[in-house]
Amino acid sequence: MEILRAEAARQGFSFVDRLVSDWASGANTFNRPGECFFGATADGRLVTVGGLNIDPYLTRTDVGRIRHVYVLDRWRRTGIGQALMDRLLNEARGLFREVRLRVATDSTADFYIRCGFSPANDATASHVLKFAKQG
Repeated sequence: MEILRAEAARQGFSFVDRLVSDWASGANTFNRPGECFFGATADGRLVTVGGLNIDPYLTRTDVGRIRHVYVLDRWRRTGIGQALMDRLLNEARGLFREVRLRVATDSTADFYIRCGFSPANDATASHVLKFAKQG
């Protein structure tokens, strides 16, 4: 995790530090119903992380939030980030009616649009993915 954390900090992304401190303090351990956190390794090291929470900016529990997704620069555009998002969205489907997130860069926004998200005009989310109703 330290390599991921250091690279993110160099690139100006403080959310990986927040992920680590929130986990250590117990503020966010992705342990409520429907929440999860995943990482993937390659060449014996952690290269991507990301999680799914109940959206903390809303009072409802049927909306998820993709959080703290980071892929090491060297591993971007290799499919590992897409695999992580596929797993997170598969976990969210059936539990949440939609998932929301906030992006920091245009290239990140492009990635999430390729994953099926749409831009959102909302104070707490830049993008949203609504799941089709089942049944």
